Amino acid sequence: MKILPTLNLQNGLVVPLFGARQGPRNPCELLDILVDQGCHRLALVDVDAAAGVGNNRDLIANLMRKFHRGNAKVCIQVGGGVRSSDQVQFFLDHGATWILVGTIIQRSPLVVDQLLARFRDQLTAGVDARGGEIQSSGWRAPAPLKPDSVAQRIKAHGFKRLLFTDIPGSVKAMPDFGTARTLSQSAHIPLFMGGSIQSVEHLRLAKEVQGLQGVALDALLLVDDADLLGSLNLAPI
Repeated sequence: MKILPTLNLQNGLVVPLFGARQGPRNPCELLDILVDQGCHRLALVDVDAAAGVGNNRDLIANLMRKFHRGNAKVCIQVGGGVRSSDQVQFFLDHGATWILVGTIIQRSPLVVDQLLARFRDQLTAGVDARGGEIQSSGWRAPAPLKPDSVAQRIKAHGFKRLLFTDIPGSVKAMPDFGTARTLSQSAHIPLFMGGSIQSVEHLRLAKEVQGLQGVALDALLLVDDADLLGSLNLAPI
């Protein structure tokens, strides 16, 4: 099971997405902890850009350079408000491996096709759901689409991988592996899952989901849980 520690960046700091007891934190300090633990995968999410209230683009570029210096072989995914070829190219030029796009899949399919024409191998499709209901931009309301329909649309576009963010109803909620299975069976592309994956037990259960190749874990949760942090040493490159 591949693990992508995720730094959610807002106003230059790492903020919790769900469940993390710590935060905000200095992103460079967190990155040093992850590198010291042998981490070779990383996800960076620009919360401000996703909300349309600024961006952390230069910080993300600096963090990617720092991560590359600490590792011979790395995989970095960048997401949050990515809506143009120029943005994709900027992050790839500064060390990103994968670029996550989400909102524009529903809102601007023509833009998605244009991005895929240039960057197909680098793009990850993002799908957000709460209780099995696909969420629209900002998680404010359900979208009028079913998980299998969204997965089939992503497959038709030609994406190479999919990240399913399962928005938990509470801190103690169990991950929605049922929707993960539906997405995997309908899209037939490598699936990653994040959001509700918050413990070693969740990781164990995730390994049993056919088609689920990796998980995105909140970096604040990782550094706050010795067992989760130790799991990085067991994750494949």
